[in-house]
Amino acid sequence: MPLGFKDYEEPEHWLSFDEIQRLLSVFVRLGLKRIRLTGGEPLLRKNLPDLVGRLATLPGIDDLSLSTNGTQLAKYASRLRQAGVARLNVSLDSLDRDRVRAISHRDVLPQVLEGLEAARGEGFRLIKINMVAMAGTTDEEVHAMVAYCMERQFVLRLIETMPVGATGRNAGFLDLGPVRERLRRRFSLIDGVVAGGGPARYLVSPDGRFQIGFITPISQHFCESCNRVRLAVDGTLYLCLGQDESVNFRSLLRMNCTDAALEQALLAGLRNKPARHEFRERPYQVIRAMSMTGG
Repeated sequence: MPLGFKDYEEPEHWLSFDEIQRLLSVFVRLGLKRIRLTGGEPLLRKNLPDLVGRLATLPGIDDLSLSTNGTQLAKYASRLRQAGVARLNVSLDSLDRDRVRAISHRDVLPQVLEGLEAARGEGFRLIKINMVAMAGTTDEEVHAMVAYCMERQFVLRLIETMPVGATGRNAGFLDLGPVRERLRRRFSLIDGVVAGGGPARYLVSPDGRFQIGFITPISQHFCESCNRVRLAVDGTLYLCLGQDESVNFRSLLRMNCTDAALEQALLAGLRNKPARHEFRERPYQVIRAMSMTGG
C-alpha cells in the first residue's frame, strides 16, 4: 500500500454481492472452476463470508480459496471455513516484528501469527505462506520462514516483486534463482509438484512433508501457462496484471444487459488477453497500485 494512498473505490462503484454472484455464474457456465478472493484485503469487505457462501454453491466450482494479510484471520477463520473456503494464502514477508512493521507501517505480526494459529485449527485443506523476497531479504530470514512452515506443515512460496505502481518498483527486485539453489542444498530438497492451478515451481522434501514454491514473474516468467484473470471490486476484469487490457462489466451489469451479452463480453475480452507481461522491458507501464487491482 503506497504511503498516503487515498485512491480507494467509492462503495457505489463496488459490485454488490448479487452482481458478483450473477457475473461469476456466467463465468462458470463458460468453464470457470477456480475462484480466489484476494485484495487489497478481502476481509475488510463487510460480510465477506456471506459472499463466500454464495460462491461455494455455484455448480462446477471445485476450488474456492482466499488470499489475506492475516490481520483479520483470527476473527474470520471459522466463518470462512464453514462458508466454503478450502485453501488460504497468507501474506507474511518476515518473522521479525520490526521488519514487518517497517514493511507494512503497522505493528501487525502478532495478529498475523494469531490468525494463522486460528486457521490451523479450522481444518483448511491447505495453508500457504506468501513471502515476497525483496532486496535486503537475508538467507537467515528465509531459513527462519522455512523452519516455521515445516513445523506447522504450511506450504511456503517465495515471490519476486512485480513493478506494479511506484511501491512495487521501489521494493527492490531479488532474483529467486540463486535463492532456490541455496535452499535446495541447505534443506536437501528435490524438484516436485504441488496440486493447483498456480504458477509456482516447487521444491519438496524427500518425504513430501514440506513444499516450497517459487513465483518468478521477472526472472523466469510463466506467461505461456497463465490461465488467470482478475475481477476488481469495481467490476473491471483485468486480463493481465502487467498490461492494461480490461473489460468493464460494471457498466454492462447496471444497464441490465442479458447473460448472453455478459458471455460475449467475456469471450471477446479473453481473445485480447496479452501473450505476456513486459515487466522487464517496460517497468513503468502499469501505474496503478496493486491495492487498486484486488478482487
